[in-house]
Amino acid sequence: MACYNSHQYLVGKEAVCLTHDPWTIDTLHITLRLVLSLLFGGLIGIEREQSSHAAGLRTHMLVCLGSTLVMLLSMYGFSEFSKLDNVRLDPARLAAQVISGIGFLGAGTILYTGKSITGLTTAASLWVVAAIGLATGAGFYYAAALSCVFALISLFVLNLVEKKYLRAKKLRHIQLKALDTPSLIGKVSALLANKGSVIQKLSVEEIPSEEEDLIQITLTLRLAKGDNVSQTVEDLMRLDGVRSVSCD
Repeated sequence: MACYNSHQYLVGKEAVCLTHDPWTIDTLHITLRLVLSLLFGGLIGIEREQSSHAAGLRTHMLVCLGSTLVMLLSMYGFSEFSKLDNVRLDPARLAAQVISGIGFLGAGTILYTGKSITGLTTAASLWVVAAIGLATGAGFYYAAALSCVFALISLFVLNLVEKKYLRAKKLRHIQLKALDTPSLIGKVSALLANKGSVIQKLSVEEIPSEEEDLIQITLTLRLAKGDNVSQTVEDLMRLDGVRSVSCD
């Protein structure tokens, strides 16, 4: 097959004529794809930032931007070598490394605290943002935009639904102010375990005080079936060293 005013490429066993060189791109489209990647990553990052997660706005924007740049580099960065007869370019090679490499960054956002694991959703959002960046870099705009919309629905809308209908009636947030004694957290955990409640999150902070060494313990609890918040608060108040207990 002879191609006039076009380029001939071998696809499978057939020669295909293209009116443009697939290994070249103008600066306008490079700018468009990089700007879109910042937009898509930023939209998902804003939701994570508002929820005070480890990976927020800047992290998601950088991941998406970096993925787009790698995709552009993989597709167009080696265009000079495409003219050589003994060189075959694979645009998906660098992109595949992004998909596997993003797992290291996602693992850094996953935290294990007691019996609770947090950060899985943020890690998943980073993986999705990387994929959106690759799609944007490849010029797959519709899929990138639609994936961004679906990700926002999953992170924001479904989170509201989950809080309202699935977790709102089960999880309780309790704060204790107490003396800083070595056995206090163990006593709190044992008391709640005996009642059948499960600690989802636990954090401890020091409270500045000149008179006593006080700490604030913040608990996120999944109460046992049939248990009541007021009774749990009263039981915690009876523990030695506890000064006050509040419940959201």
